[in-house]
Amino acid sequence: MSLLIKASAVSRQIISKSTHLQQQVRHLNLLEFQSKDLLQKYGVAIQQFKVLDNSKADAELVKKFDCPEYVVKAQILAGGRGKGTFDNGFKGGVHITSNKSEVLSLSQQMIGNRLITKQTPKSGILVNKVMVARSVNITRETYLCILLDREHNGPVLIASPAGGMDIEAVAEETPEKIITIPLDIGKPISESTLIKVAKFLEFKGDAIKRCADEIQKLYTLFKSVDAVQIEINPLAETDKGEVISVDAKLNFDDNAQFRQKDIFSLDITEEESDPREVEASKYNLNYVAMDGNIGCLVNGAGLAMATMDIIKLNGGEPANFLDVGGGVKEDQVAKAFEILTADPKVKGILVNVFGGIVNCATIANGIVAASKKLKLNVPLVVRLEGTNVTKAREILKNSGLPIQTAADLDDAAHKAVAALN
Repeated sequence: MSLLIKASAVSRQIISKSTHLQQQVRHLNLLEFQSKDLLQKYGVAIQQFKVLDNSKADAELVKKFDCPEYVVKAQILAGGRGKGTFDNGFKGGVHITSNKSEVLSLSQQMIGNRLITKQTPKSGILVNKVMVARSVNITRETYLCILLDREHNGPVLIASPAGGMDIEAVAEETPEKIITIPLDIGKPISESTLIKVAKFLEFKGDAIKRCADEIQKLYTLFKSVDAVQIEINPLAETDKGEVISVDAKLNFDDNAQFRQKDIFSLDITEEESDPREVEASKYNLNYVAMDGNIGCLVNGAGLAMATMDIIKLNGGEPANFLDVGGGVKEDQVAKAFEILTADPKVKGILVNVFGGIVNCATIANGIVAASKKLKLNVPLVVRLEGTNVTKAREILKNSGLPIQTAADLDDAAHKAVAALN
């Protein structure tokens, strides 16, 4: 499987796995109808849809929405909705019906209840909205993705005529069915490239031009909203010759939030399974709970991965992954400690920070302040290295707190595990 396809798969996940670690990748979360609404604003062809929320307006919306057939879909941030079950016993988060009166009945059995799928917590996720869309008769499914790729130092377009299935499986079994094209971020896609992609996707006749137009609109959207990925699976051809984006997954650059305030205001956080993750994200911290008993505060994903692995090599188990990032301030360190100590499983804390951009003295002051405020009563091991580390070590030494310092990462992990034993 190519690295690019692996990157595409990873970028769709909120949690990416390493050998011993689950690392949080913080992305803006949009429900399906929100993504479709965004596509629609940029002229991308989609199914007509309405959104129901069990309000008095629902009946009027459905009454005016004339379709030969309707798709009724519960709106949550999880896959497997069609095979899911609600906590009230109702089966299926996706239904198809040609009966307009049944649309309201279906939505009312979904909204206000928790949908349980393979991708939700055991308790399910509360459904607050239902999307009702015009059902289309799909004759062919293709795959299209535009994403930022480090290997190409910019955006690339990935396309395959084998849509409607996992692109990873296509890459593994039939790699000749995938084309990858680097794009110029400063220019529209050339007409010749668009036609080339449309033909590779096996569109014929007038559908070639329609497909080309849709790809250009998607690229305009990609650049306009600071997306890091737009994945359309499937980009479908209907029995009427339409080329429609049936399902879309959009990821955005967190650093562009100041430019995309309207979009980021749509972020869905109430569905997070762990409220500590939501709280951490408010302070620009990355947090993921794990099953061990050693709380970890680090800066940088690479250092985090090394820290998790060395803890395990020394016979311990990490209780979490918490990355404070490169521009951390004292108040963020304090919040990080609050989140760590909120987990009753945490019996010790290991801080492992390399001061490149971050000032080690800032981390040290934050550690001391947080320890005193929280009256920390679990063993604390700190390994600091880099910018202003000498002053940082003095701050820790003069704090009067029982903080163990470590010379290197292996020493830190050894002391953290030993402190619990």
